[in-house]
Amino acid sequence: MSCVPPGTGWPDDPASADTPVARDAAEVVELASGSRTLRELMARESVCRACPRLVAWREEVAEVKRRAFAEETYWGRPVAGWGDDDPRVLIVGLAPAAHGGNRTGRIFTGDRSGDWLFRALYRVGLAVQETSTHAGDGQRLIGARVVATVRCAPPANKPTPQERDACAPWLLRELGFTRPKVIVALGGFAWQAIWPALRSAGYALPPRRPPFGHGVEVPVGDAVLLGCYHPSQQNTFTGRVTAEMLETIFKRALELSS
Repeated sequence: MSCVPPGTGWPDDPASADTPVARDAAEVVELASGSRTLRELMARESVCRACPRLVAWREEVAEVKRRAFAEETYWGRPVAGWGDDDPRVLIVGLAPAAHGGNRTGRIFTGDRSGDWLFRALYRVGLAVQETSTHAGDGQRLIGARVVATVRCAPPANKPTPQERDACAPWLLRELGFTRPKVIVALGGFAWQAIWPALRSAGYALPPRRPPFGHGVEVPVGDAVLLGCYHPSQQNTFTGRVTAEMLETIFKRALELSS
């Protein structure tokens, strides 16, 4: 197998062998909207096979692996939202990393971007430990939840608009279950993708979409959308994002959500 079968004992796997599988965009809409609980939603999105290019890529990566992780079993499935079931702060990223979330089964876990993100969350009190290395490692988020706009690792970290739109119903339903007070968009892709989901979820949006920027705040009804540069290696290596900048954003998120 080039992915972990559901219900076989992977830590925090929300799915079972009986979890229904979406095989096209129409079935994503049906299964997302029909999810009765957040747990059921997580299970269904974690076995989705609606986008053939993404399915082929994530499973190829899980089969070939990176040399540093050659002895590890890769998750190789969509990566569901993770964290507090009733979050004040929802953190929205782009997609799982091929050798991060696609390997560990948990978003932003086991990659350099996650190292930066979870360190910042820990330092402001939104996580119980500074690192997130693998599912079942004891990490837990406090009043926060992390999701990706696209649940599968995409080639070159670039999902197509069609793949983004096919995955959108999972995000929309997750917004309906969680109703956070603050949504932090990590990077321009997440900023663009979150607007249609917020509109469909009933958030009151301004007539014009403000451009993305680090620290940009936009009231969306009774919540706030907050822009944050993505802690990608390119951004952290060049100094476009610093540890202090990330901590400042999440301190502000806590202030706005209180």
